[in-house]
Amino acid sequence: MATVATPMTTEEMLAMPDNGMERWLIAGKLRERHPAKRNSFQNPMRNRFYSRIMACVTTELELWLRQQPAPRGQVLCGEAGCRLRHEPDTTVGIDVVYVSADVVIQQTGETSLIDGVPTLAVEILSPNDTVEEIHEKTTTYRVAGVPLVWVLDPYNRTVMVHRPDAEPEMFNSHHELSGEPHLPGFRVPVARLFE
Repeated sequence: MATVATPMTTEEMLAMPDNGMERWLIAGKLRERHPAKRNSFQNPMRNRFYSRIMACVTTELELWLRQQPAPRGQVLCGEAGCRLRHEPDTTVGIDVVYVSADVVIQQTGETSLIDGVPTLAVEILSPNDTVEEIHEKTTTYRVAGVPLVWVLDPYNRTVMVHRPDAEPEMFNSHHELSGEPHLPGFRVPVARLFE
């Protein structure tokens, strides 16, 4: 007789010892990988190119956000923890994320994670990302109901935009990126994200 594994919870994942592994939960299933070598170009946590792109994206979103009427949401970066769904839990770290005021107001002091679906999830590719991992993340975001997903490729200076019920769209450094209708009024030249 086969036994069925009980889905892992976010709390169980967070209680695991810190052994340097990158971890996330997809429908209660633990995913782990070794980060790239320290101080190499392949380590997104210490890579100045990757960090610069994250800063540029965060800055553009923050400038946009400050022009919005209150109540405003929040822009977070640096593998911001988001629990996208419960039972089974899906909890991921997102490079840059925008969460609406409706999601922010529901947060409590009991967790440091965002509990809810963000409006925008931004992933910045690094050399150690696999096609399978990126596909799983973008699919996970779409299934959870994230209305806007951007995947930035620093090497080709492109942004792949994923929206529900639409084919992905590719933008290069000669295009302008729009956040409409989910980020009203947000527009930025793609090249500015890679300066």
